[in-house]
Order: sequence, then structure tokens, then C-alpha cells
Amino acid sequence: MTVRTGTRGRLGRGPQLAVWGLTRAVLMLCVLKVFTVPGPDVTSDVSVIYRGWYEVLRDGSYPLDDVTWQYPPAAALAVLSPDLLPFLGYATAFFVLALLCDALVFGLLLYASGRPGGRQAGVWLWVAGVPLLGPTVYARYDLMVTAVAVAGLLAGVRHPRVLGALAAFGTLLKVWPVLLLVGTAPGRDTRRSWSAAAVTGAVLAAAAALALPGAYAFLTFQRDRGLEIESLGALVFHVARQFGWEGAVELRYGSMEFAGPHVALVSTLMLALSVFAFGWLLVWRLRARAFEAHTPAEAAFTAVLLFTVTSRVISPQYMVWPLGVGAVCMVFRRSGMALPAFLVLLATGVTLLEFPLGFAHVVASDAQGVALMAARNGLLVAAVLSAGWRLWRTTVTGASKDRAAERVRPAGRADSPASAP
Repeated sequence: MTVRTGTRGRLGRGPQLAVWGLTRAVLMLCVLKVFTVPGPDVTSDVSVIYRGWYEVLRDGSYPLDDVTWQYPPAAALAVLSPDLLPFLGYATAFFVLALLCDALVFGLLLYASGRPGGRQAGVWLWVAGVPLLGPTVYARYDLMVTAVAVAGLLAGVRHPRVLGALAAFGTLLKVWPVLLLVGTAPGRDTRRSWSAAAVTGAVLAAAAALALPGAYAFLTFQRDRGLEIESLGALVFHVARQFGWEGAVELRYGSMEFAGPHVALVSTLMLALSVFAFGWLLVWRLRARAFEAHTPAEAAFTAVLLFTVTSRVISPQYMVWPLGVGAVCMVFRRSGMALPAFLVLLATGVTLLEFPLGFAHVVASDAQGVALMAARNGLLVAAVLSAGWRLWRTTVTGASKDRAAERVRPAGRADSPASAP
């Protein structure tokens, strides 16, 4: 019987391996420009911007004079990573490393899905979701960060300290992986993961500051960013342009941003929404009582969605964050995040339509551009509301009802342990 089960498991993985291999081959052909994708050249960030940062970092400093450098100090490792493949050109080496990180996530999810209580839905979410982002996903280092996050969440089921260490490393790569720690079970798991994160983060932060000057210049550059045209708040001005709003779209801080009347006000409101999101997570953390193996992943998924939706910037590559964390949720059979994960998958597909395929329409705020941004951001809003409600219901409301039922259950009931023969 064991042999049959193993054979059936191997056969069940065949379609996943085939689809993964086919879609990733297409992605590589796109970034290597064998196939040309309509719209802006998404590979220029690697071949021009990353390569420029690479040269500065090799000379012994962070890019202090470049306001487009808006990343924590460990991002230098991603920029320098093509040195691991010195026999390839810089851009080609970067794309190959992105492919390897994609393969790592695929392998981790595949392994987790085969364990007791696992399922293959998370594997399929990753297999289908990554190519929906198009070549952009291999032309940014966000996939590398997501690989660290996925590894941390899956390892954290049994090894909280590994989760903490990887969350700290990920935070110094691109900040958002700190959210992996929001859902750790109170008590020993939280103490171990949070203390490991604190120690790892302190050591890495100090090492970065000592290694190269300007490790934390990114804080100023990030603070000064405006309202990027793909963000939720920007939808206000896409619509306002139809009624004569006197603003414009400008290239600033490495992205297209709105500039003009009331932009600062909407940016402030988006920051206020981020503060509200933090407050909601804090209240949830204090009130949650039911923690299961999948709870840290579900909490991280909800938190990533909250701060993505309320951000002043929602670049296309950001979609790989909730996609990866959502895939971790979906490898747990008992997870209730199927609907928000599916909504994220749909939003990922719409993202490809708006960038790079329809980006000219988004910049122009014409009917097609407004429709694409309303659809993508509407799906993200629906996903975060659904995820937040499900997380609250399973860890707060459901737990409270279970405790109340225990208090009022009369002695001698057939379902009472005391009445069992």
C-alpha cells in the first residue's frame, strides 16, 4: 500500500513539473529577448539600473547619490548575486538566479504538500501565478525575497528560530518579510522566533553599516516617494483626469507618480490607512486565541495584503509577495484562505495586462487604463477584506464561541468527555 501511495504521489506531480518547466522556459525566453513582450522593456532595470548599482557596490559604497536606491542594506546581496555565475553576463546571470529561486519555492511547496495535512493547491497557485506576472517577475529581485519568506514560513512550523532568522534576513532585503512574525503562536514559539529575529537582524544590520558607507540612506529616499500611478490611492486621480484635474504623471524615484493638486493629501490618507492596518493587526494579535500550524502563514498573508493595498506604491513585482505567502497557506489542508488566494491569482493576471502590456493606457488614464487599475486594485481590496475576515473568524470569533460552548455545556452530555464510558 505504501508503494502504491508513493507511486500515485509521483504521478500526481508530473503535471505540475511539466507546467512549471514549460511556463518557466517561456519566461526565460522572454527576459532573454528571444520573444518580445509588447510594452516597456522590463529587463532594463537589471541591465541598466541594477548593473549601475552593482558597479557602485563593487567600488565599496552604497548608491548614495541615486534616489532610486530605496532598499535595505541586504539588497546589495541581490544586486551582487550575479557574481555567483561569473561565466555569464550580468543580466543573464541575474535571470538564471531568479529562475533558481523560483525552482526553490516550487520544490519547497511540493515537499510541504506531500506531508501529512498537506495539499497540492499551494503548488498549483505558485505554478500558475508566477507566469501570470510575465517577464517582470524574473527582472526584479522580489522573487528572491519571496523565496526567503516561503522558506521561513514552511520551516517555522517545526523550527521557530529558523523562521525568525529568515524573517530578519528578508526584512533587511526588502522590509516586508518582518510581517512573517505577526502570526506566531504566543508563548514559546513567539519567544524563539522573535528573539532569533532580533539577534539576526542586529548582527546583519551592524555588519552592513560597518561593511559599506550609506547602508541606511534608503530611508530618506523612501520617505520622499510620492503616489505611484498603480497604487490604490492613485485611482482617485485616474478618475479625476476624466473631469479636468490639472495634474500630471512624472517619472520620479524610479517610477511613474502623480504630481499636482491634492496628491499630497491622498498620499497622507494612504499612510493613515497603513497605520489603521497596523492597528487592526495589533488588535487581532491581542485577541486571537486559536493558533494552528497554518495560522502564521494566514496572518502573514493577511498582513502582506494589508500593507500592499495601503501602500503609496504597488509595483507589478509586488504581486509575487502575496502570491508566495498565499501559496504557503494553500499547502495546508485546513487553511481557509482559498478565496483570497484565488482573488490574488486573478489580480496577478490583471497586473500583466496593465504592465507591461497596457502601461501606456495606465499612464494616459484613458478608459482602458482606468478599467485595468480599477479591476486589479478592486481584486486586491476584495482579497484583503476576505482574508482579514477569515483570519478573525477562525482565530478570534470561532475561538470565543468554542470557549463559550465549553462553559455552558451541561454535564452528562453525550459529547462531553466526562460522560464517555
